[in-house]
Amino acid sequence: MISVDKALKIVTKETPTRGSESVRLVDAVGRVLAQPIAADSDMPPFDRSQMDGYAMQAEDARRVPARLRIVGESAAGRGWHKKVRSGEAIRIMTGAPLAPGTDAIQKIELTSEDSDVVVINEPTEVGKYIVRKGSEIKKGDKLFSPGERIDEKMIASLAAFGYANVRVSTRPKVAILGTGTEIVPVDQKPGRDQIRNSNSFMLRSLAEQAGAIARMLPQTGDDLGRLKARISKSVDSSADILVITGGVSVGKYDLTKVALLGLGAEIYFEKVRLRPGKPAVFARLNDTIIFGLPGNPVSSAVTFYLFVRKAILLMQRASVTDLASGTAILTSAVRAAKERDTYLPATTDTDKNGRLLATPLRWHGSSDFVGFARADALLKLEPDEVRSAGDVVPIRYI
Repeated sequence: MISVDKALKIVTKETPTRGSESVRLVDAVGRVLAQPIAADSDMPPFDRSQMDGYAMQAEDARRVPARLRIVGESAAGRGWHKKVRSGEAIRIMTGAPLAPGTDAIQKIELTSEDSDVVVINEPTEVGKYIVRKGSEIKKGDKLFSPGERIDEKMIASLAAFGYANVRVSTRPKVAILGTGTEIVPVDQKPGRDQIRNSNSFMLRSLAEQAGAIARMLPQTGDDLGRLKARISKSVDSSADILVITGGVSVGKYDLTKVALLGLGAEIYFEKVRLRPGKPAVFARLNDTIIFGLPGNPVSSAVTFYLFVRKAILLMQRASVTDLASGTAILTSAVRAAKERDTYLPATTDTDKNGRLLATPLRWHGSSDFVGFARADALLKLEPDEVRSAGDVVPIRYI
């Protein structure tokens, strides 16, 4: 049995990376960048107005009220490019380019207009309400780096600098294989001693959330020959990652490790000092890496978040592959498992002072997927650790 840290190092070492491809910008959200992104122009590309108002020479409005002759108008996409002289002003709209000869703007609320004359009622100053060319970013400056995962907030920048197509890492193919004779399809009413297949749906969603192309394989019962055949077929179908859920413990019908060994797979680890999720398997068969996850839903989810998610992101050369971390204040006492790292499901909230609070879920063990459905974080505890309400503890966001 190995530590969580050791298991993570093995996953990092043994996970291969994939190639890259070009995708349309509209399809880029969620993908991992495989190229540097730089500005192809200054931004803004010209001095522009922050306000609707009047552009002028600041000196002309030093003494107010000042009367200036309106000689033109600058609007977004339709600027005024003739020189504005002393005693003159132009109407200017938010985002419009500054006209030659002007060095200040007064917002419209502090002016009044009479025919072709504007009255400036309060002084302005050089640079007032002007965003200078290149003040946000200069041509050639780096925006984003390879390994960053593209999110919705990045799309505007990519579009603004002409990236109609973006080079990204190829998405790994993940196959999900559920095992267990007691498992029936989700659209079938369970008989006595049976339950519906929930793990495969959960794991497929989690894999896609991490950027993979995921598919669910037909459920396999507790039959060694059929399990081996299903694993072989998955490997032959070019799955980059095979995730098997169930059958990884030490019971009579826990056949996953037996099947893998029988097929000649190399097993890197098969037990982790972890609660929940001790019987987690990591292996390789030909070019496919394989994870055997516990059948209990919470154990399956936790081991996916820690190990499988990391492998999916590593394959895409993501620069960040671990769960985002932080700290929170406990609202009730918790206790870690004996001699095992413990990741307890929790919900987070803020108190009236803005402090982040973490409340351990009142769940009933690693099969309690109903309780786990509300979790948005995992409390990380060291082996044998006991924490009280009010303690600050590390968390991992999920």
